[in-house]
Amino acid sequence: MTDATGRQRVMVTAAAGGIGRAIALRFAAAGAAVQVCDLDDAALAGLRAERPEIGARRVDVCDPAQVDAWFDAALADLGGLDVLVNNAGVKGPTAPVEQVDPDEWRQCLAVCLDSHFLCARRAVPVLKAQGSGSVINLSSTAGLVGYGLRSPYAAAKWAVIGLTKSLAIELGRSNVRCNCICPGSVNGARMASVIADEAEHRGVSIEAIAEEYVAGQSIRRFVEPAEIAALCVFLASPAASMISGQAIGVDGHTETYHL
Repeated sequence: MTDATGRQRVMVTAAAGGIGRAIALRFAAAGAAVQVCDLDDAALAGLRAERPEIGARRVDVCDPAQVDAWFDAALADLGGLDVLVNNAGVKGPTAPVEQVDPDEWRQCLAVCLDSHFLCARRAVPVLKAQGSGSVINLSSTAGLVGYGLRSPYAAAKWAVIGLTKSLAIELGRSNVRCNCICPGSVNGARMASVIADEAEHRGVSIEAIAEEYVAGQSIRRFVEPAEIAALCVFLASPAASMISGQAIGVDGHTETYHL
């Protein structure tokens, strides 16, 4: 489904930088009308300056009232919705489970999981009513195999896959698809921070940790954000019309997992 001009209408969370920004730009380059949100004011300002055609709003996606306000404004601006990409996430604490603070646990799940639910509950009625559309959730390789020293993050990412498969069951009869992308180690500031935290926790060099992350992959390099963005655009396209309920790894094929 598209708007009257034939453009897809797309909403992307946490999209002023990193993977989300790459996704938003890729959809825009494909001709879509795009609305994004983020909490980083500086990154939002930069995106607005560079790409004024992309609607950008400051939103805490853990806050139902702010999510509702964003959807009200974005849906009015777009005239509807065809694609929701739930990209919001945080790395969470790096620590063995007995050292994880309960507040840090809850915050990690709120961003990585609750935000997906809050946005999906607003998008789904729109997509069901028109009988078409696509929801794309960002999980992680950690959601497929677990993640030592990162239990809150892994728990949230496993739950995202469960949410995705459940939505696919609910929405299939309305011709709405829901899929999940599971990136491996992605080049960017978040992964650099993850590696630095783990190096400090384990007393190992940053270089050694980075090498560990790719040592168990068949393709031994980090993923580029553009590679995640390309899959999003494909999954939202007619070419993927019978792909739903899938958790798709973009990780160079993980043979053995880190730690």
